[in-house]
Amino acid sequence: QVQLLESGGGLVQAGGSLRLSCAASGTIFSINAMDWYRQAPGKQRELVAQVTSGGTTNYRDSVKDRFIISRDNAENTVYLQMHSLKPEDTAVYYCHAYIAYGRWSGFQDYWGQGTQVTVSS
Repeated sequence: QVQLLESGGGLVQAGGSLRLSCAASGTIFSINAMDWYRQAPGKQRELVAQVTSGGTTNYRDSVKDRFIISRDNAENTVYLQMHSLKPEDTAVYYCHAYIAYGRWSGFQDYWGQGTQVTVSS
């Protein structure tokens, strides 16, 4: 069974920084893309940043130049370094990954439990 465990959320003042981590554990053969999503109260979940297995990154426009996504393939971990945080960044942040548990299993979606990020003005 594969699990994604997030850490690093919390309360920070506007302009501050936080670093989120997400570690995949269990029976893992291969990990494709790893992503961070977020969901604010009353809003739909939205993709924040993605890093492919080859290291290509993509960001939503509102976080470009402020957030950095990276991954450690040896540790099956993805990070989200967030700088210059704004109150509108307040949300529950979810880790997501496409993971194959075996050579012939195919890639499946896995989600973390979410971690709260609150930015005060």
